[in-house]
Amino acid sequence: MTELKIPELAESIRTGTIATWLVAIGDPVEAGGPVLELETDKINIEIPAETNGVLTSIKKEVGEQVQVGDVVAIISNTTEGKEHTEIENRDKEKTHNTTIHTGKLKRAEDYIVASPATRKRARQLGINLKDISVSDPLGKIKMSDVESFKKREVSNYGKFAEPLEQQVSTDSADLEKPIERIKMSQRRQTIAKHLVEAQQQAAMLTTFNEVDLSVVMDIRREHKEAFIKKYGVKLGLMSFFTKAVVTALMDFPYLNAELLHDEILLKKFYDIGIAVSTDEGLVVPVVREVDKKGFAEIETEISHLSEKARSRNLDLNDMAGSTFTITNGGVFGSLFSTPILNTPEVGILGMHKIQKRPIVLEDDTIAVRPMMYIALSYDHRIIDGKQAVQFLARIKQLLEDPQDLISDYLD
Repeated sequence: MTELKIPELAESIRTGTIATWLVAIGDPVEAGGPVLELETDKINIEIPAETNGVLTSIKKEVGEQVQVGDVVAIISNTTEGKEHTEIENRDKEKTHNTTIHTGKLKRAEDYIVASPATRKRARQLGINLKDISVSDPLGKIKMSDVESFKKREVSNYGKFAEPLEQQVSTDSADLEKPIERIKMSQRRQTIAKHLVEAQQQAAMLTTFNEVDLSVVMDIRREHKEAFIKKYGVKLGLMSFFTKAVVTALMDFPYLNAELLHDEILLKKFYDIGIAVSTDEGLVVPVVREVDKKGFAEIETEISHLSEKARSRNLDLNDMAGSTFTITNGGVFGSLFSTPILNTPEVGILGMHKIQKRPIVLEDDTIAVRPMMYIALSYDHRIIDGKQAVQFLARIKQLLEDPQDLISDYLD
């Protein structure tokens, strides 16, 4: 008999939620074969069996949160498995005879059974299989169930739900106002929990500055065609900001650190997380060893990771172990923000919308320049205000005079 435990996943992933059981009690499993799907705030992960045998017991229900090391199931050898399965089946038969079934998968015992093709289609449509009513008497979710569920979602889109029960408000006028209840996905719930924990654990503070991007924009225009022709990718803003951040991190190493109990871990490598917006929320794939990469490599990798994120094809290695994060609210029109730390990191840079504004130059003349507000959120437990302000000022300096950034990487 072997306990199936949640294995070590990644440095920044310690908890998750049981999303789907991929095998049923009594089914055979193979070493290395997937047994369940675990949903985290970063990615969905298939947890494999460590040994051959039969799944004889499920310890954690769908929707239940688990931690690394938790026992979630029992795998027995063939002989043991047969005995355990007979017991499980007798228990289920008793439950079946005394329970009214509603057609919804509510418990781990009502494990989700669906073909790989059906599961893939559900993921493509953003549907949680446990929300689907089962038409098959044996409890198997079919492709038609998934498609029917999606059609109902589409037909109900934009419609208001029935007014809530009276306990919502004692004002009779409020009872007539339409309110729609929307169930949070497990991914969104996990993201929400992670963000709240980040604010509770760190002494978070944000400092601001503004950057004149005139020179960066000129360089992009000058090299636009040649860069695409040579490297097959556009010369974007992110490579400039990523290189500037890494250069500044070398000057201010405490921004590239982690607080672990009573020790500060200064990281001597530069793996930069790039926040990407998807339909299910923000994910942060990682560009590794940025200090060793040129503009073309960075742009290519960011483009590749962003596409994988939006198509839900990121794997754990794409997401784990960033030392500092950059997020760009400017693509949505944001002028200011106070980004939340991607813990256990101690710093995150927020980019914003480029906007033409009049500024006063050194000779007291007024000029219209492409300006961007930038924000640095940091953990005040180990970063002093002076360090944070100087770090952000260093990024500003590098972007306004980027010759040191580009000299080795652009023709």
